[in-house]
Amino acid sequence: MGKVVMYSSVSVDGFVADENDQPGPLFDWLLTGDVPLDEGGVLKVSQTSYDYTRPYWDQIGATVVGRHVFDMTDGWDGKPPGAVEHVVVVTHRPAPEGWDPDAPFHFVDGVEAAVAKAQELAGERIVEVAAGDVGGQVLAAGLVDEVRMDVVPVVLGSGKRYFGAVDAQHLLEDPGEVVQGNRVLHLRYQVRR
Repeated sequence: MGKVVMYSSVSVDGFVADENDQPGPLFDWLLTGDVPLDEGGVLKVSQTSYDYTRPYWDQIGATVVGRHVFDMTDGWDGKPPGAVEHVVVVTHRPAPEGWDPDAPFHFVDGVEAAVAKAQELAGERIVEVAAGDVGGQVLAAGLVDEVRMDVVPVVLGSGKRYFGAVDAQHLLEDPGEVVQGNRVLHLRYQVRR
């Protein structure tokens, strides 16, 4: 099975969005470079950020998100973001009415079942878990192998926490990688077992 990675861009004070679920400048680093990060050419980053981010994105086989993110994005119109092959949605509700059953989205009740389904779909590739409440639940369940964060130099002051409502201590190893991009610091930590 591939490893499970919790990931998001995050403010210096630990938020992935403000109180209204708006990321503000957290994704600006994806638009400030001159190297296209995706085939559409909309996302452009520095060469340093490209060299760090593109290989990681290419390894992702499935992404786990919560129903809130799915609803906010309108399910990405049935097309997984970033060319990921599968999205597993943690939810207690069924797929939306009229949802295309052939879309590569899987609706699963509970984080343990979601990670198991994502690992089945991803095989040896990475299972990415969106940071926030669902990511924090996956971390608390002991299922996260690695934490990746793109730290953006902004203080949001309040909002949605990177680790959600985690209320217990979890030790990480020293950073396995620290990469300075334009307006972003890429960090990677292994979760201590």
